[in-house]
Amino acid sequence: MTERATTLLTENLRCIRERIEAACTRAGRRVGDVTLVAVTKYAELDWVRALVELGVTDLGESRPQQLVFRAGQLPPHVRWHLIGHLQRNKVESILPAVARIHSVDSVRLIEAINTGARKLGLRPRLMLEVNVSGEPSKDGFDPADLLSTWPALCRLESIAIEGLMTMAPLGDHVEAARPVFRALRELRDRLVDAASGACLLPDLSMGMSGDFEIAIEEGATLVRVGSGLFEGLAAG
Repeated sequence: MTERATTLLTENLRCIRERIEAACTRAGRRVGDVTLVAVTKYAELDWVRALVELGVTDLGESRPQQLVFRAGQLPPHVRWHLIGHLQRNKVESILPAVARIHSVDSVRLIEAINTGARKLGLRPRLMLEVNVSGEPSKDGFDPADLLSTWPALCRLESIAIEGLMTMAPLGDHVEAARPVFRALRELRDRLVDAASGACLLPDLSMGMSGDFEIAIEEGATLVRVGSGLFEGLAAG
């Protein structure tokens, strides 16, 4: 990386962290309760290395094969988050490399992960993707379907379901994301109540570069930021 690119990345990261802190302050939350997951899907490997050197150790990839490759290129203390679609036939290849899977979008995928984890002697940490907005183009559980199947999911022993994930609809008005994020938090609370404390679901993965501040105000504990971190680096 050029000196200019390194300076720009450092400034972008500082700005994102300041915005996270300000959103936490508005919501009366601790900054330490929100984890920045840097989405590296379109980032060059040198940029990602530099970001790790700046102290960002939670990295998100959309493509399983790229996650596995990059996990072998970067330090072992990096925590990799799979945030994109996972096919069942790729479960066993991804499990040893990933810290969390955010995009678990069906019962069949959960069952495949549970079987693969048992075979490998692992207990992966999962987030269930929910299509809160009901858009046909989006993957994820229907909220009502998730509520009905929830007791059976809680009984699976080789996985740890730790929270929910969603994406807000694309649009020009960022405030349109707020009811979607609020609905995910409320669904989480209903699931916890239905499980009588057996599944606590402490985490909510929601919010990206354009709307992560609203997500934090509505309870996000993991925000997935990519373009906001790497903006301008291609020219540097």
